[in-house]
Amino acid sequence: MNKPAKIATAGCACALAVGLGALVYSQNKKDDDSPTVSSVAETTEAATEAENSVKQLPADWANGINYAPSETGMTERAKRFRNINPDVAGWIKIGNTQVDYPVVLDPGEIQAGSKFYGPEYFVPDSYYLDHDLDGSYLRCGSLFFDYRNVFGSDEEEQSENLIIYGHNMANNSMFGSLRRYRQDYSFYDESPFVELSSNYKDYDYVIFAFLITSGNYDGNDFVYWNMEELDDKKDFDFYVDRCKSSAMVDTGVDVQYGDKLLTLSTCYADEDNSRFLVVARRLRDGEKAGDMSTIQRTEEWKKAHEAKPETTTAEGQNAQ
Repeated sequence: MNKPAKIATAGCACALAVGLGALVYSQNKKDDDSPTVSSVAETTEAATEAENSVKQLPADWANGINYAPSETGMTERAKRFRNINPDVAGWIKIGNTQVDYPVVLDPGEIQAGSKFYGPEYFVPDSYYLDHDLDGSYLRCGSLFFDYRNVFGSDEEEQSENLIIYGHNMANNSMFGSLRRYRQDYSFYDESPFVELSSNYKDYDYVIFAFLITSGNYDGNDFVYWNMEELDDKKDFDFYVDRCKSSAMVDTGVDVQYGDKLLTLSTCYADEDNSRFLVVARRLRDGEKAGDMSTIQRTEEWKKAHEAKPETTTAEGQNAQ
């Protein structure tokens, strides 16, 4: 998508918070006028009683809501969700995981005293780190698109790389169950596809890489959180090559300039501020979700596997 220059953030520290969704910058008027920064770290400890007692979504918010995709307007599901929260921008589901949630579009910078978001000030990509769809506090937060993402009805205007952030929860909620890809490489063969719906249409993606990468600016030339617009071939190829070169498994999935990408980002380790990414591309014409035999593979992968057609992608390898 050809757009004007990306929105610049004010200062490196602020940009890190914006890019990673790792810090909440809030101004608490009840105590004093000085801003405070609180870390929202990876939740890897055992689920607590408080976590299990947080408010649950009403039953009719589940994905069992009956709806029909519409070519002329929003789906019925989208209409129902947006009556509750106008930030709702889609739904994501991955088979054999707990990923089955609505996704909101981060609203960007939120000024203090907002009628909808409350009294505090938030930098972009921070509000939904600990807020539910109805605006109430929720420790595990919500899944959210980067505030710069475009995922509307016009596919030509959609971001080349949609980035969704979510917490790595110990109870496998949010993006916690994504750890299965790195803990057992054979899991990829069970769940290589991602379903992602906009408010207007359903899309299917195939995962081509999952990897651990740095979440720091310093000394890092792969600032994936600032790479949502990849309309330049050089930028696109750089992003894909870095994902593939760091991938834990060679999936063999062919990715070419012009493909629409999806990046799921969650925490990996606090010590080095690292992130775990699951990266997928949208299915092409002729490819079918649920059938890897229809997925276009690289020539290198096909040559390596043509003598062993029964061999799976992951071959049962295990990660740490």
